[in-house]
Amino acid sequence: MERIQARFVGVELYFDDLERAKKFYLETMGLEVSDEQVGHHARFDSGAGFVCLERKGAESYSSKDKAVLFFEVPDLKSAIAAIGQDQLVQSVRTWAVLHDPEGHNILLLQNRSERARQ
Repeated sequence: MERIQARFVGVELYFDDLERAKKFYLETMGLEVSDEQVGHHARFDSGAGFVCLERKGAESYSSKDKAVLFFEVPDLKSAIAAIGQDQLVQSVRTWAVLHDPEGHNILLLQNRSERARQ
């Protein structure tokens, strides 16, 4: 199989109590919110990647264990072709979701420079 050159960029975790989770990451972990949609998600950026907290049920695709791993790829169309369209759960122009063998979500993103051009 052709290698898709995926690079880890962040993780999303789902919570029943989004405000409680946000408070933990703010006060206990000392992270700063970089993006927020109240009642939906809060995102914290760090040097190695991001952590996004999302209210359970807000996603358009479900995850077995309430987590999503985000990877950027240089060419999303080529990555999808290498993986196989039949492996995808959902896709749009700039991202695609597939499940690992245990049902966890893997979200492939077109790299930032390519997304900016589109």
